[in-house]
Amino acid sequence: MSGSQTENAALTTALAFHYQVLIGLDKCFLLEDGQSVWFEKDGDVSLISSDALASTQTEVKDYAAPLTDHHENLWKTLKNWLAPEFDHTQYGVLVLHTTQAFGATTRLKDWNTQRVEQRLKVIKTIFAERTEDQLNAEKPSQIIKLQKAVMAADELLLKSVLGKVVLFTQSDSAQELEKQILSKPVGIPKNNLKSYLHGLIGFVYAQATQQSWSIKHQEFAAKCEELTALLCKKEFTFPVFSGYAASEPEIELHEYRPFVQKIAEIEHHEMVPDAVGNWLELQNSLLEELDESALYKDKTISYQNQLVKKYKLAYSSAQLEATDAIKSSKLLYNKTIGEQPLNLGNDIPPIEYKNGLIHDAMDDEERDLKWKVGP
Repeated sequence: MSGSQTENAALTTALAFHYQVLIGLDKCFLLEDGQSVWFEKDGDVSLISSDALASTQTEVKDYAAPLTDHHENLWKTLKNWLAPEFDHTQYGVLVLHTTQAFGATTRLKDWNTQRVEQRLKVIKTIFAERTEDQLNAEKPSQIIKLQKAVMAADELLLKSVLGKVVLFTQSDSAQELEKQILSKPVGIPKNNLKSYLHGLIGFVYAQATQQSWSIKHQEFAAKCEELTALLCKKEFTFPVFSGYAASEPEIELHEYRPFVQKIAEIEHHEMVPDAVGNWLELQNSLLEELDESALYKDKTISYQNQLVKKYKLAYSSAQLEATDAIKSSKLLYNKTIGEQPLNLGNDIPPIEYKNGLIHDAMDDEERDLKWKVGP
């Protein structure tokens, strides 16, 4: 297989997995007290409730080809739900959730309105189309193997499972699903909706551990409240600053920038990852198209000028008191970076924002700022 084919296959798998995450995220909005959404517990997505009848297990398929009588997605899913390791009694509903439309001649079209005896008759009729040669082939096809496994199941078990199966076809694409999720929040400006969605998607992925992956109702509700408070209509939306330390490649990319060189000049090398991280977060925040982002940029320029004025006073004092150039410079750096931010209007901005602005000012050669002081 060529490198390109391998990359394409990996991308297809990643997109299919992301689609599954979006389905799970959409189900989080349905959660009630005591309920939770699980990924990869008994299959793709499970909504677990203390009442088994209210619990659902969903298999997610993102396929373009139609759902026909002999399509693998139906038979493989039935086989999995009949497997000994799957306890169907924990669920009231088993959903095959697929982007596929029903095939033109499929006998599955009326599935969701049929009684269990009718569903059993449908799959028996489909299976009966198989010839003896197909069924007894030395190397039967994958779909024949799946169909034989399903039809070999105990009939009572088969009827119990078939009675719970819902075929949800022509489901929304990933893009349509994102639009649907974005229609749920109230009071968030249009320009902030993408940040809201990205915040929720990031939250869902972050709940995965080595042992399990679940989202409880209370946790999801708290995250929605947090994002709504952060992104609701205000004078302007302040971007999120996480305060991460820059990676080695990021440091290498920016090591020759003036603000990094000025830290190196005072031999304060261990401070570089945080400094580059703060500076990068500031630059990224200025690129975000959040609500009233133009006002955010204006306020940032004004705020930076205040910080620079304050810094010049601190530098002058440090210069007067300096006895050891490196030691005094490091003390000036530590004091400046460790100081609490000035107010920005009625709010106190994140310290990472303030420090990003200081490093940005250090990067501006016209301001002629530096950390190094001399006795």
